[in-house]
Amino acid sequence: MAGHSKWSKVKRIKGPLDVKRGAMFSKLVKEISVAARVGGGDPEGNPRLRSVIETARAQNMPKDNIERAIKKGTGELEGAHFEEATYEGYAPGGVAVIVEAATDNKNRTAADLRSIFSKNHGSIAAPGSVSYMFHKKGQFVIPRGATEEERLLELTLDAGAEDLQAEAEYFVLTAPPDRFYAVGEALKKGGVTPESQKLTFVPDITVAVNDEPTAAQVLRLYEALDEHEDIQHVYSNFDIPEDLLARLET
Repeated sequence: MAGHSKWSKVKRIKGPLDVKRGAMFSKLVKEISVAARVGGGDPEGNPRLRSVIETARAQNMPKDNIERAIKKGTGELEGAHFEEATYEGYAPGGVAVIVEAATDNKNRTAADLRSIFSKNHGSIAAPGSVSYMFHKKGQFVIPRGATEEERLLELTLDAGAEDLQAEAEYFVLTAPPDRFYAVGEALKKGGVTPESQKLTFVPDITVAVNDEPTAAQVLRLYEALDEHEDIQHVYSNFDIPEDLLARLET
């Protein structure tokens, strides 16, 4: 387990690092608006929109908020026009980072990210500099109390799921991008609601970070990026040992 998956675990353990509900809703609103603008406002004909709506519902976002975000994306309601932007960079220790943003001002966001990387001993890189180290996967995070591991496999293997990892509180299910929505539908038909479901970047190569000061710097950079209002997702290939994480969490 590395990068984004491990960061999710850090946030769950470290409570105070969890994104506040208001910030979470803001990020989801942007993602819904972008999905509706790109693929249309009908979830049945827009798998990406359907996926983020399911995630929003799992986070108990009010229906009115979801509908307003869709209408802003399609232009039925006035509001900020958000564009997608992807940035690449390096954290301390040679750790690769990919940042996905939704912004109404790319120049502002790019300047903010350069500042965040610089202040946290990292650097922005040219497009393509680190993305070749990752591949896209569909990822579903499912609370362990939602179902049994064996039943989860039965529901999703035929739909195209390819890997299942059992963590202390969650199952992390992955699928190829072209089977992402089929697996999501299989879970839905089986009555299993993921806490989150999204297309994510998974590293092909991980970077071991065994030095405590470097590990602390990596996590501080990751936290600063994760908290920025324009940032939707942060992916990385760091691999910090569990015992080192435990020391940093105290």
